[in-house]
Amino acid sequence: MPKSVPQSSTVDDAVPVSLTLSPSIGRIPILDPTPSVEDGRWPAKAFSGEVVPFGATAFREGHDLIGVELLLTDPRGKTVAHRMAPGAPGTDRFEVEVQLATEGTWRYQVRAFADEFATWEHNARVKIEAGVDVELMYLIGAELLERASSDKLRPAKDRRFLTAAAKLLRDTDAEPEARFAVLDDPELLATADRRPFAGLTSTSDERVVRVERTRAGVGSWYEFFPRSEGAERNPDGSWTSGTFRSAAGRLPAVAAMGFDVLYLPPIHPIGVTFRKGPNNTLTPGEHDPGSPWAIGGAAGGHDAIHPDLGTEKDFVAFVRQAKKVGLEVALDLALQASPDHPWVTEHPEWFTTLPDGTIAYAENPPKKYQDIYPVNFDNDPEGIRAEVLRIVRHWISLGVRIFRVDNPHTKPLDFWEWLLATVNRTDPDVVFLAEAFTRPALLQGLAKVGFQQSYTYFTWRNTKEELEKFLGAAATETADFLRPNLFVNTPDILTEYLQFGGRAAYKVRAAIAATAAPTWGVYAGYELIENVARPGAEENIDSEKFEYRPRDWAAAEAAGSSLSPYLTLLNQIRRAHPALRQLRNISFHWSDDDQILVFSKHLDERFTGTGEHDTLLVVANLDPHSVRQTMVHLDQTVFGGVPGGSFDVTDLVTGAEWIWSDSNFVRLDAFAEPVHILSVRIRP
Repeated sequence: MPKSVPQSSTVDDAVPVSLTLSPSIGRIPILDPTPSVEDGRWPAKAFSGEVVPFGATAFREGHDLIGVELLLTDPRGKTVAHRMAPGAPGTDRFEVEVQLATEGTWRYQVRAFADEFATWEHNARVKIEAGVDVELMYLIGAELLERASSDKLRPAKDRRFLTAAAKLLRDTDAEPEARFAVLDDPELLATADRRPFAGLTSTSDERVVRVERTRAGVGSWYEFFPRSEGAERNPDGSWTSGTFRSAAGRLPAVAAMGFDVLYLPPIHPIGVTFRKGPNNTLTPGEHDPGSPWAIGGAAGGHDAIHPDLGTEKDFVAFVRQAKKVGLEVALDLALQASPDHPWVTEHPEWFTTLPDGTIAYAENPPKKYQDIYPVNFDNDPEGIRAEVLRIVRHWISLGVRIFRVDNPHTKPLDFWEWLLATVNRTDPDVVFLAEAFTRPALLQGLAKVGFQQSYTYFTWRNTKEELEKFLGAAATETADFLRPNLFVNTPDILTEYLQFGGRAAYKVRAAIAATAAPTWGVYAGYELIENVARPGAEENIDSEKFEYRPRDWAAAEAAGSSLSPYLTLLNQIRRAHPALRQLRNISFHWSDDDQILVFSKHLDERFTGTGEHDTLLVVANLDPHSVRQTMVHLDQTVFGGVPGGSFDVTDLVTGAEWIWSDSNFVRLDAFAEPVHILSVRIRP
């Protein structure tokens, strides 16, 4: 007598395994749906108007074909199915691009199914043409179309069409050519595409995409110190600081250059204790203003305005004037304190007290910042959180919707996740930019927990190999959660490339930053080629961080030495070409010269809003000291061209026009125009 089958068994006599275990994989396996951040731990990011690539790996056993759909639900709850197309052969990857316009929380699932029509159509075509199982194939097809015609969710017109097609397949007296023609009928293919003949189905878990306002992902930033704008030196050596009122006089010129975000370093009272002098010295003069990042003094802390700049009313007026000319004001959020900050006496527990009784000041060895106390977020986390939230909401109430966060990597990630989520819950349009010059894992971690934008390593990526690797990764590997803001310089950073590359280097870096990513920025003085560094340092000599620096903008423009016209042109090109307002659409091409970088930015006509493709080719001479002649080789298929075909290009910098094909000669003179920015027009 046979033994009964056990209902469960064990592995190593320890772990029970049920024979009724419910598999975690679907009947049609679906793996790695994207966009996704840490397997759905945090929402993926997008901005209004961004073209987002959705993808998933799906397959089934054997040779039967499958179909895959994206089920995308917008913030209003409406779900639309988008048919996904096979990706690279052999990868079982399916993909579709969708432009997300509505701000809010989007949700998506991927649905995979046995595509009964595609499987039958493929098998029938092969077998009938080979004379194998001909009538059987027609019978299978007829039954398939008849079942589909009984689907009451199909339009009546489609159901009648399917019934007629099935009848023809069953008609053994019909001409063989007529029966076989059913397989090629475009109406049948369209009917099957509108509502697939789905057999076995599986659906992935739900994932979330948070779509934020366009400025969270697209913008041209300009940074200036309001105290320098209108500052005057008095005969006795003292200074009269610029104010919000005098700084407002610079707003029209910044807007005229095409910038749309004006970033202000801290505008709060500055401490006196251990105040830094020119070039970060420890011996300030009586008239030295100190670093704006040494926040706090007798006039108040993070919720106060430096008396030299004006009043809160003056600041609000400044923000309104900026808005009138098309500029949005971004304010620095630096969570640290000078020794004179009210926090030091009111909340000494918010700092680290050393064994000798002193408070630890900030360090980035070998750098020391004696004028700054870092906040210890572990001593009173609830109290610190409440205070920072109060401060942020205070500035929001005064019209600030963008914050550039100083050194966020020196604060706990769980704090940032809490703060950003709390703020964006009530004010979803508020944008936070992370000054995250730190290790990759920490830089990316800040983006994952909620920062809308991030500074990056772009500033130090100058060779062709470095730029291709960096920009390529930004457009693919991290694009679901990290939006790079490609600042070309900062008050802290003046790279060797800029120090020694002259005017050409400044053009090259600006052109690449403005075209390679949808968000970029410059710090004031860039247009004046301020390239003299403090000896032994990678920052400007006589840094504006420690002293007033009024500039004669008009004189530089009158002399023709200002890069203002070039920056203006770059921003005009950005506004005219929607392809430059996308992050994920960069493609690199080949040149015979390792100093010539070539990339394209392409946006399909479905997404441009003009009904036409938008394509730009950027060809940059990365050597600011030479004239380069070489051949560039293009893969036209990435922007809708045909291999071997010709197309027209117009240089948007010089106005020159050429006819190009797969391989083209270029000559780029660093002392004239080191970069081609070419608008592409594919010939009919």
